[in-house]
Amino acid sequence: MVPYHKRNPSATVRLFCFPYAGGGASAFVRCMAGMTPDIEVCPVQPPGRENRLSEACLTSVAEVARAAAEALEPYFDKDFAVFGHSLGALLGYELLQALRQTGGPSARHLIVSAHRAPHVPLSHPPTWQLPDVAFKRRVQELNGTPTEVLENLELQALMLPLIRADFRLDETYSPAPDHLALDCPITAIGGTRDKDVPEPHLREWRAWTNAGFNMRMIEGDHFFIHTESNALAAFIADALGTGECRV
Repeated sequence: MVPYHKRNPSATVRLFCFPYAGGGASAFVRCMAGMTPDIEVCPVQPPGRENRLSEACLTSVAEVARAAAEALEPYFDKDFAVFGHSLGALLGYELLQALRQTGGPSARHLIVSAHRAPHVPLSHPPTWQLPDVAFKRRVQELNGTPTEVLENLELQALMLPLIRADFRLDETYSPAPDHLALDCPITAIGGTRDKDVPEPHLREWRAWTNAGFNMRMIEGDHFFIHTESNALAAFIADALGTGECRV
């Protein structure tokens, strides 16, 4: 469930990282390299990808979150925070809601990246049911899937169903009626050229916390997690170290 994780007794906080649609835990390897040593990075591997490729994808964000809450329970013996990029932001948010509902531990901080707030509707028609050609075009527009994947028929056959399943999770999601604002601070991070997640949609995350809310913008499109990994790592460290990450 947590590949690439190395225990660090000197760390003050564990950071659980949830990947974007179609992505896996390896997406955080580069970002991990820029983290300060007091943050113990724990990349979360959802079912259906990388070393869990043989497992079936789950069918709802809440289902993924409940499974994660159970699997990560042994890791809650240290102060922890949650980071998620794109779909991963929803997964991280739902994890904290699942823990709240079951009396589990509270996080120090929730850091959401490149995703609208849970109650904000899609800014475009759903795409997960598009025919293959149109769906592939949509994936290309987001600029997050390597060209070699989209140009290789075998890799397409492997990856596009996974990405489609994740798009379904995202595009059919709505927060449960019993969800309450979280007791931890939320930091929202967005890309300056991200056409799918504009600043107003990021700012709406403030509705889901009873603690502090801050926002930062990073130069880049929806996948600044790859192009600006050092800046992202610095913002995360700042948020976890001081609680301040202001525009």
